[in-house]
Amino acid sequence: MRLIGRAIQLVSLSLMVAACGRKGALLYPDMLVPAAPTVIAAQQSGSTVKLQFTLPDKDRAGRSLKGITGVKISRRTAETDPKGACRSCMADYQLVSTQYLDHLPAATQRFGNRLILIDSDVVAGNYYSYNVVPFTADGVDGASATSVDAHVYSPLSAPVLKAESSPGEIVLHMDIQPPVVGRLLGFNLYRTSGAGARPFQPLNREPLKGNEFVDSALNRGVRYHYSARILVAQPTGVVLESAESNEVEGMLKDDE
Repeated sequence: MRLIGRAIQLVSLSLMVAACGRKGALLYPDMLVPAAPTVIAAQQSGSTVKLQFTLPDKDRAGRSLKGITGVKISRRTAETDPKGACRSCMADYQLVSTQYLDHLPAATQRFGNRLILIDSDVVAGNYYSYNVVPFTADGVDGASATSVDAHVYSPLSAPVLKAESSPGEIVLHMDIQPPVVGRLLGFNLYRTSGAGARPFQPLNREPLKGNEFVDSALNRGVRYHYSARILVAQPTGVVLESAESNEVEGMLKDDE
């Protein structure tokens, strides 16, 4: 009987220890670093490459992050299509930029958790692959984003833009030359007010069709500046953004 009682005590003690112990799976140190940036994309814009991605708000374990200090941008350059190349092999990548979120360079703009940066150090004919890694104030690197590629072509010609103002709206007219190669998808429209830098993020979410756009979500007494870029799908499926159009200005007229 004593042996049975002793066994019962040991089982009860084990259950108490389990109940009072740590809850949840054990987290390894490599799971406590920032998760990888998401929705990463690279697209030729004029003679440059526009790289954009969303900053993570959680660590690799899925817990909320206290904050990210910045990102490291690495790039690989190739003269031939890197399709089939090892994406996890970083030996051919070179660190080209370390950016701090509280002091971003002029070639980078932030829209919420979305970062858009312009790489102008590219050459037509080459292929570029980009890799993005976030880091914390303690200097700890997070997970690496999936690398993205951009094949740089000769820049597409810029459209010609005109603006016509009225009391309730500004109408933008576009003179677009049909592309010699590829299929015209539409155009992106960029707008700013005052003396601020023109945003890297277009006003529209989807390509605008036709060659006219009516902008009516405007404030009276504000002077607006516009530019545009056409979007062309190449036979390879790559979508290019053209060189930037001329800048036009518009302001709502007084009621007549």
